[in-house]
Amino acid sequence: MSQPVHSEAYRGVFPVAPTPFTETGALDLDGQRRVLDCMIDQGVDGICILANYSEQFLISDAERDTLLDLCLAHIAGRVPVIVTCSHFYTEIVVERAKRSAGAGAAMIMLMPPYHGATLKGSETGTFEQFARVSDAAAIPIMVQDAPLSGVELSVPFLVKMAREIEQVSYFKIETPMAAAKLRALIEAGGDAIVGPFDGEEAITLMADLNAGATGTMSSALLPDLIKPVVQYHQAGDPETAAEHYAGILPLINFENRQCGLRACKVAMMEGGVIGSDHVRHPMPPLHPATREELLHLARPLDLVAMTWGK
Repeated sequence: MSQPVHSEAYRGVFPVAPTPFTETGALDLDGQRRVLDCMIDQGVDGICILANYSEQFLISDAERDTLLDLCLAHIAGRVPVIVTCSHFYTEIVVERAKRSAGAGAAMIMLMPPYHGATLKGSETGTFEQFARVSDAAAIPIMVQDAPLSGVELSVPFLVKMAREIEQVSYFKIETPMAAAKLRALIEAGGDAIVGPFDGEEAITLMADLNAGATGTMSSALLPDLIKPVVQYHQAGDPETAAEHYAGILPLINFENRQCGLRACKVAMMEGGVIGSDHVRHPMPPLHPATREELLHLARPLDLVAMTWGK
């Protein structure tokens, strides 16, 4: 497949697609197609696949290849697709990135190399890994700066990568005090920072937009209601953006603090998008009481995910 051509910076709402499983834990491929169609009907500006919220750490290499091909073929260019290709071993990252680019991905997302709590790549190793992916895949790279890796990525180092590695131009900042880091990154990096994004279910979205974020990578729980917040803010109306955000923040907070990646699956199962909200062991299912609290917060908002399949 030829590489997608895109002359303008990607911006807006790029949620992470969940990976649906059957009750026995097998991939639900028909459910995956429905998830993608639902997300496009949510009005998303793009979709990220095979990320942490896609349970990438619970998916085999063969399953990963199956999902990559299925998702890119089914989306078929309707929206740009970001593919997460993180791994500690650089050769695996490079091969994943090349395969993703060849299948039609618009962008690669990478965390710095890490394995467990103490095995982390140095700045030199991280720089070299990202540079090799840049050369091999030749499509934009989004740096995922998240606490999960345990790797400290300083603003000067991020700016160095943006200026010296051709394809590094997007940044998903979801560290504590994300707004301050976004503001510092944009000020220090200037035009090299093409796409400053936030993440972490958009729990700090307003502060991050005020700091200069041009996109957000939420889950697929409620991007249809997050998008107006971004649009109003980008149109120069932060007051209306804040009003919309206030109405959805309790649900975003509950997702982020109480549920994690399980929230979107519960909502999509309730809405008939997928047949099961199964998560793979050793991740436990939501407690019934937590599940009901989530649905209690979500039902009044008339989410696309909660109505799409009914």
